[in-house]
Amino acid sequence: MAKSYRDLMVWQKGIQLTVLIYQLTKEYPREEIYGLTSQMRRCAVSIPSNIAEGAGRLNSPEYKQFLGIARGSSFELQTQLVISKELGFGDVALATQADAMCNEIGKMLYGAISALNEK
Repeated sequence: MAKSYRDLMVWQKGIQLTVLIYQLTKEYPREEIYGLTSQMRRCAVSIPSNIAEGAGRLNSPEYKQFLGIARGSSFELQTQLVISKELGFGDVALATQADAMCNEIGKMLYGAISALNEK
C-alpha cells in the first residue's frame, strides 16, 4: 500500500505527462495560447491533481470518483492530441509519446478503479 499519493506510479506518470505536454505546447502557434494550448495544459495538470485530491479523501467512493475524473481528463487530452496532429501543431515525436503515456495512464487508472470496486 502506498504511503502517499506521491508513491503512486500513476501519479508520477501524470507529472511526467504534464511536463511533456508543456514542452509540446510551447511550440504551438501564439494564437492558440487561450485555445488548444491552455486546454491541453489544464487537462494534463488535472490528471495528477485529481489523483492526489482523491487520495486525500476519506473514503473509497470519493477516491474512485476522482480517479474517474483523472481518467476522463486523460481521454480528453488524447482527443486534443489528435486535433493537434490534424492541425499540424507540435513535434510529432513528442505528441506520439504523450499519446502513449495518456493511454498507459488510462489503463493504470482503470486498474486502480477496478481494484477499489473489489473492496
